[in-house]
Amino acid sequence: MCNVCLSRRRLFAGLGGLAAMTAIGAMPAGPAGAQPARSAETPDAALARLMEGNARYAAGKLSERDYTAGRVARTQGQAPFAAILGCADSRVAPELAFDQSPGELFVVRVAGNFVTPDGLGSLEYGAAVLGTKVIMVLGHTNCGAVNATIEALQKGNTLPGHIADLVRAMKPGIEPVLKTPGDDLRQRAVIANIQANVRRLQTEKPILGDMVAAGKLKVVGAYYDLPTGKVMMV
Repeated sequence: MCNVCLSRRRLFAGLGGLAAMTAIGAMPAGPAGAQPARSAETPDAALARLMEGNARYAAGKLSERDYTAGRVARTQGQAPFAAILGCADSRVAPELAFDQSPGELFVVRVAGNFVTPDGLGSLEYGAAVLGTKVIMVLGHTNCGAVNATIEALQKGNTLPGHIADLVRAMKPGIEPVLKTPGDDLRQRAVIANIQANVRRLQTEKPILGDMVAAGKLKVVGAYYDLPTGKVMMV
């Protein structure tokens, strides 16, 4: 079989797979076939909704919710308006921090909030199939993964097991900060790590970068302040 024919077959197979994923991710919400309602339909509106929810959370004015009310309806489909690439830190729960109900946020978490191949695929699925309008890379103050990376880079520590993989993945974003003078190295490293992963997602081909260029998706960076609960853009 010629290479061109083989490439075409692979292309059509890939498109068919995406169509199948779309059908799974956007199942009808009820007997009439209505889709789940998305609470924000543009990137700017999605970001505003996130920040408004965080303002409520930080002020201790969370919305009252009956979490059982929509449970059955959610089995029929989902329409999250935002995706969060967040740290696995147990103190930072995105649904709480942004005061959102189940089904509103598409969350990918890994210690150090950096892009992994699996995480990238998940974020692509969220944007291309589920229709998320904004991706927020969410770091936080006093991040243990960032602190461990700083110490390993400064002292040459060898961390056990696959923990060392975290350092290798975060090194490109954090290492330049170590060579730059300034106060509060840990905080600067947190922000640099966020920004490095935002830049990567903004240009990732073939899905996210094209959606960003077309204005269909926004990728932003922010960090969660542990003492106050406030999320601040970077």
